[in-house]
Amino acid sequence: AYTAAQMVADRMGSLSPLFLYGPSGSGKTHLLEGIWTSARQATGFRRVLYLSAEQFTSMFLEALHGSGLPSFRHKYRQVDVLLIDDVHFFAGKRATKVELQHTVDALLREGRQLVLAADRSPADLDGFGSELVARMAGGLVCGLELPDVGTRRGIVERAAGQLQAEFPTEVLDYVASQLQGDARQLTGALNKLEAISLAYDRPINWAIAESALVDVIRATRPVVKLPDIERAVCDVFGLDAQSLQSSGKARSISQPRALAMWLARKYTRAAYSEIGAYFGRRSHSTVISAQRQV
Repeated sequence: AYTAAQMVADRMGSLSPLFLYGPSGSGKTHLLEGIWTSARQATGFRRVLYLSAEQFTSMFLEALHGSGLPSFRHKYRQVDVLLIDDVHFFAGKRATKVELQHTVDALLREGRQLVLAADRSPADLDGFGSELVARMAGGLVCGLELPDVGTRRGIVERAAGQLQAEFPTEVLDYVASQLQGDARQLTGALNKLEAISLAYDRPINWAIAESALVDVIRATRPVVKLPDIERAVCDVFGLDAQSLQSSGKARSISQPRALAMWLARKYTRAAYSEIGAYFGRRSHSTVISAQRQV
């Protein structure tokens, strides 16, 4: 995606439209702003427009009900470069999508540069119609993922350098390894640590980080449910689905069942009685015994 953004910035109109997609915080808006800045600084591109899908919709409705469509269409169909963020916002807005399709057609016919961004790929956009989807996917489609641990380490190091507090290396490593979210979450965690350091007049260390970020870390982890654990254990041990809920006492079932109960206590908030009831209507004492056994 970064390479594609560079190619577009260097050769406006050569890859149009460029469609970027990925989860919130993966860097789509950052790349859009980079292309927008490059286009504004380049010679020959006098009309460069960057806005969100919500802004496009609001301006279209305002033109439809008052200021007039001709001026709206002239503004958006005569630009050299048009960048629209959060394209998924158009879902369910039939009239706006029709206007968007005509705008896209007009820009592509003139060889203008179009850059779009959404939280999912064009094929996964609900209710957009095959024609509009085909046009959005007709240039170059690039997906972005949340940063891996190495990238997160670079993000926290850079963010820490912009704060006044001192962050030991072990704390930066801890934040990068434990927080699996985006740059906003990582920066927010460092801001929280700095605030705690100032409030209690204590230097930041690993113990403070572990205590202060426990809720933040838990919030970024996916919610694990009892069926998830059952499915995972059955997959690993090659058991039939729901076999852990049976009354079977064979070692090939009882040991995986005990492991599932232990995992349930570790990764869910289910009580002993809930876990026992789910895995074959067993008592809470059976779950305690399984936990000790594992």
